[in-house]
Amino acid sequence: MENEILGFEKKYWEAMEAHDFETVKNLTRFPCITAGKDGVRNVDEASFKKMFESGAGVNWTVLDISGVETQIFDNNAVIAYLIELEHSAEGKTSSMKCACTSTWIKDDNTWRCAMHTESDLK
Repeated sequence: MENEILGFEKKYWEAMEAHDFETVKNLTRFPCITAGKDGVRNVDEASFKKMFESGAGVNWTVLDISGVETQIFDNNAVIAYLIELEHSAEGKTSSMKCACTSTWIKDDNTWRCAMHTESDLK
């Protein structure tokens, strides 16, 4: 089961890389909670779509996922991991490392992410 949850995270990141909103939307339980350097948000689907579309000129590439920890509780799962990303926009490229956590909920036999956090690492 742990590998399945990690697979959902990877699929989510691959969809972000491909700017594939439909896949990201289908993997998200709305409203979802996000937390990161911009604060904490409770995001409905319409707001999520606006956030997603605002990043149209930004390209993300996942370089590495490591240090994965997962716990499964019946129809809920939590996962934490380190991720290294490359970010490019307007001809400029930079990389970053984050510690991420996600909470996945199984509804109607489908796993969806209900909360995601990202903390930048030094």
